[in-house]
Amino acid sequence: MESQRPGIIRRFWQWFRKPSHFAIGTVLTVGVVAGVILWGGFNTAMEYSNTESFCIGCHEMENNVYQEYVGTVHYNNSSGVRATCPDCHVPKEWAPKMVRKIQASKELYAKALGLVDTPQKFEDHRFEMASREWERMKANDSQECRNCHNFEYMDFSTQKSVAAGIHSRAIEDGNTCIDCHKGIAHQLPKGHKIESAI
Repeated sequence: MESQRPGIIRRFWQWFRKPSHFAIGTVLTVGVVAGVILWGGFNTAMEYSNTESFCIGCHEMENNVYQEYVGTVHYNNSSGVRATCPDCHVPKEWAPKMVRKIQASKELYAKALGLVDTPQKFEDHRFEMASREWERMKANDSQECRNCHNFEYMDFSTQKSVAAGIHSRAIEDGNTCIDCHKGIAHQLPKGHKIESAI
């Protein structure tokens, strides 16, 4: 009678459970190496997804909001300082960045379903998308704006008197950038009821 050998899964499990003097060292080494590789891959993916080329990789962004942004002072100005898509739409701090990346999955869902794949569909959803972004910026006190623009460092004496007055009032009233500067880098949605301060 021929003896049956255990299957490959059972043999692996028996090997895995068998005590060995190499076990702890092997597990630790494999764990550390795997952790470094996974963290490196994750970080590389995060950095790549925070580039302008990634942001405009789909035609919905490249043909719509990116074309609007190209015509603004945030894209081209006398000082040569340029704010890219992630500078305005992705927090720099790790935890808020992860939250934003999870929220961005809704944008991938919309792309996959073709909800905004034509200029007309994009315009139909523009107010909803803009409102969501304005709410996010209001909730974090326009942190991405304040990475470059900060009331604390503004020299009101060099600003036009109207701007200096509005900024002074904004400080007193506890306003944040997005309260007045909606539509600064992108067109305002059709049918909006926003009076821009700029």
